[in-house]
Amino acid sequence: MVEVFKTNVTSNHQAKQLVHLIEDYFDYKVNFDLEDCDHILRVEAYSEEVQPQPLINLLENMGVHAEVL
Repeated sequence: MVEVFKTNVTSNHQAKQLVHLIEDYFDYKVNFDLEDCDHILRVEAYSEEVQPQPLINLLENMGVHAEVL
């Protein structure tokens, strides 16, 4: 399953850090599309459904706003 989030991430450096954090914390494949006006975060679960709220909570703890599209 794939879930798509709108974020306020604007830098490649921050995006790379968040990808590593999310992939370490969850069993997800993660990438950002910062060229999109919504600074898209795509999350794909390997073995289960993506759980949006725990991911949003983790990002909020890092100072990042994210919402499901």
